[in-house]
Amino acid sequence: MSFSSADHVWMAQALRLAEYGLYTTTPNPRVGCVVVKNSQVVGSGWHRRAGEPHAEIHALRAAGPLASGATVYVTLEPCSHQGRTPPCTRALIDAGVSCVIIAMLDPNSKVNGEGIRQLRAAGIVVQTGLLSAEAQALNIGFITRMQLGRPWVRMKIAASLDGKTALRNGQSKWITGEAARRDAHQWRARSCAILTGIGTILSDDAQLNVRHVETSRQPVRVVLDTSLGLPLQAKILAEEGGQTWVFTTTTDQRKIQSLQQAGADVMVVPEQAGKVDLYAVMTSLAKLEINELLIEAGATLNGALAACGLVDEMILYLAPMLLGDQARGMLALGELIHLSDRIELQNLDWRQVGKDMRLMATLAKRQV
Repeated sequence: MSFSSADHVWMAQALRLAEYGLYTTTPNPRVGCVVVKNSQVVGSGWHRRAGEPHAEIHALRAAGPLASGATVYVTLEPCSHQGRTPPCTRALIDAGVSCVIIAMLDPNSKVNGEGIRQLRAAGIVVQTGLLSAEAQALNIGFITRMQLGRPWVRMKIAASLDGKTALRNGQSKWITGEAARRDAHQWRARSCAILTGIGTILSDDAQLNVRHVETSRQPVRVVLDTSLGLPLQAKILAEEGGQTWVFTTTTDQRKIQSLQQAGADVMVVPEQAGKVDLYAVMTSLAKLEINELLIEAGATLNGALAACGLVDEMILYLAPMLLGDQARGMLALGELIHLSDRIELQNLDWRQVGKDMRLMATLAKRQV
């Protein structure tokens, strides 16, 4: 399908608007919309929060009567069903728009293609696929949850150049510099939830909150704790804002009730090899509408998640220092006997953040 240079300009503007919802729209997708008439923007909008009007509604309200006969650029297929808000397809039809250009289809089975069908049935010209890759990247978590039934999983690790995350005695503050820590908190703010293991809580008393950047919400804090050893005085329970979810295999009601009284939501999942079933955790998080999950854990949990194929992306901050072979590593993967068992990284993006280097990459499937 052919699009003009002007089409690219207007859709790029819609994508920039969608980015305003980067930290606020969860569990909904980030969506932007621009209404154009006679080569002029007559209305624009973006989705802010779940339960509030969608991007199309904001844009149509801004355009008013000028929406009639206009072309609408929207980054995600307009919804066609009654959810937290009324369907956007009806609003577009009632406004009398002549054409709707869509970056990507909605992966939600309640919508997927139905929004387009309704618009075309009303005589509106519909085109799709303009800057679709950019739109998909913006909503990778929502897409993954809809299509795979689990969140998009990012693993964040701060390490030395020789791949060590802490000294043998556990000292790790601070391997990376302030700029890298601030950058990492941007990723925390974007995430729906941050997950760690009980070992990290016991050793670091981690807070798992956003502190170094401004945010209007705190991500959910998730702890994997097989036997419920989480101290009731842990900072993660005392933290104001956000929620703390604890996944366990124990059914000890005394322990469960104590943690619940301390402010945690406790969820019992099946056991796998003496630990919580990681697949069950991911399925549960998806049902709880977690789109993007950030992992900030120790080598054992990092390795287990990677070995299970449950890590989609890695954010690795490398500090210009060496800590030696006795220091703690990044991922406990065990000994690999064959190179075909390796985990490869792809789509690498290197950049300097302060004095450190940041590598972002997706994890490829293991070689067979």
